[in-house]
Amino acid sequence: MSNAKTAVQNAGQHSMKTTVLWLLVMVVLWGLSWPATKMALNDVPPLWLAAIRFGSAGACLFLFVAVKKELKLPAKSDMPVILSIGIFQMVVFTGLGMIAMQYTDTSHAVLLAYTTPLWGILSSWLLLRHTPSFIQIIALLTGLVGIGLICSPLEMNWSAPGAVMGCAFLITGAISWSLVIIHVKHHKWTATPLSLAPWQMLIAAIPLIFFARLLDGPVEAIHFSSGLLWLLFFIGPVATSVCFVISSEHGRRISVFAMSSFTLGVPLVGALASVVFLGTSLSGLFMTGLALVFAGVSMTAFSAGKTRPQS
Repeated sequence: MSNAKTAVQNAGQHSMKTTVLWLLVMVVLWGLSWPATKMALNDVPPLWLAAIRFGSAGACLFLFVAVKKELKLPAKSDMPVILSIGIFQMVVFTGLGMIAMQYTDTSHAVLLAYTTPLWGILSSWLLLRHTPSFIQIIALLTGLVGIGLICSPLEMNWSAPGAVMGCAFLITGAISWSLVIIHVKHHKWTATPLSLAPWQMLIAAIPLIFFARLLDGPVEAIHFSSGLLWLLFFIGPVATSVCFVISSEHGRRISVFAMSSFTLGVPLVGALASVVFLGTSLSGLFMTGLALVFAGVSMTAFSAGKTRPQS
């Protein structure tokens, strides 16, 4: 009996190690996708890049879900969350983020984008009347001070074309994503998140293609070199569809706090990768702002782990 119990424990430990390994891969891929996106923006207009990202990732997920024999039309009860994620997270967050990255450093962009948990506290307070706890108030204030430092004229050149607009777009995108997170938490799922993901990306790709054609010009104007195709492959099928599968399959096996802690690594990997691949320099003021935002988001994750334990 003890041998069977030991075997089960060893299998569980192996399974958890596998989960942690895959989640670390996800964090690295997501982080690396930010400098990859910055590089691709040299050749592809932002809205076309967003459309290509979700179009290619969606096609891969349609194939993946079909192979798993889970592909079917979504239920009406799931349509609100499909539209919410497709429009407010993928179109608004990603579309505005890619426009903003034309005018901001990658390190600034990834950090401001991942202030979403801070805006989630504020959104829940204002929209749902969820009074934040003491630690959440401290987290919000700490993070806002960090955001203020990063967006201040001491750190950014406000006279540079599009600099202020870029920060505003990134923060708007983060707020939009926070609203989606609140919706997702309160949604009663009929199908699994993974089986709905390709439909969300289809919903995102259609308006992105329309606005890209309208604002960025025809896709035929883009020169698709071999180097660019590799970047697009990494940004879409790899860093979007593969990471979504990892998040869906392995993220549910750990607590909310643990998953939130993992995602904190994305802006750190993104900022460091921008130094390595793009030659970005990180000032002392930026590092201070980074530390404050990281502390604020960490406290938010900690409070989520205390108030919403996972059984």
